Amino acid sequence: MNYTIRNCEENDLKDLVLLCAAHAEYEKGEFDPSGKVEALRSGIFDLPKRLNCWVVEVDGKIEGFSTYTFDYSTWDAASFLYMDCLFLNEKIRGKGVGTAIMKRIQAVAKEDNCVNIQWQTPEFNALAIKFYVGLGSVGKQKMRFFMKP
Repeated sequence: MNYTIRNCEENDLKDLVLLCAAHAEYEKGEFDPSGKVEALRSGIFDLPKRLNCWVVEVDGKIEGFSTYTFDYSTWDAASFLYMDCLFLNEKIRGKGVGTAIMKRIQAVAKEDNCVNIQWQTPEFNALAIKFYVGLGSVGKQKMRFFMKP
């Protein structure tokens, strides 16, 4: 399978929103697409840049994406890379694309002198957990909370 991992472009945003909806469904979450194209356009393309986004293109179609941000750890007194999303449509899973994305994430984190890379996945996502552990990552159990401002 030939694929390209590249920076998201403005004309990819509608496909990105569709993939976000598929990702939310896969993780048994809620997703409202209203206003997401414009909000993502702002987050990815406006300055200061708030979100970094790569898309996976296969035969001219966007089949996956990964997003990340940079943050600062109080405990480590250092910057870290936070991978917010990594989602691939089922037909391209298990073909090395996720591994290629994670290698790129590692390279970006190293280039930016990040102390580590952090991300999360639901406890029920056994395939993702197996994938991440297979890459040499270590899980840490925590509960994530949400509150409206």
